[in-house]
Amino acid sequence: MVDSFLESLDHPFKPAIESLRLAVLNGDDAITEHIKWKAPSFCFNSVDRVTFNLRPLNHIQLIFHRGAKTNEDVFHFDASKWRGLLEIIAQDRGQVIFPSAEVAAARQEDFVRLVREWVRA
Repeated sequence: MVDSFLESLDHPFKPAIESLRLAVLNGDDAITEHIKWKAPSFCFNSVDRVTFNLRPLNHIQLIFHRGAKTNEDVFHFDASKWRGLLEIIAQDRGQVIFPSAEVAAARQEDFVRLVREWVRA
């Protein structure tokens, strides 16, 4: 499903998006994916956790969340160690913005580690 979606995707950062996607999926067998909000979304235990926002065409944006609705449960995640990569935008929400494909490639390993930690928090 995601593969066919990406085949038809017309986005200036498509190669970088595909590279980030594969890095996350290859880096953790417990992370799955599907399409949510008309974009690839990473899941953990069948719950959406990180979703691409494909609307901006001038950068790559990923939304970190704990599901569609704000979750008031205790959330044990140390965002301070991800300063410079993850911007916290609400109690249980954050975003990563890569301004270029080169920055996405340079930060890919850190990004994969961040996703792995976020989905398990």
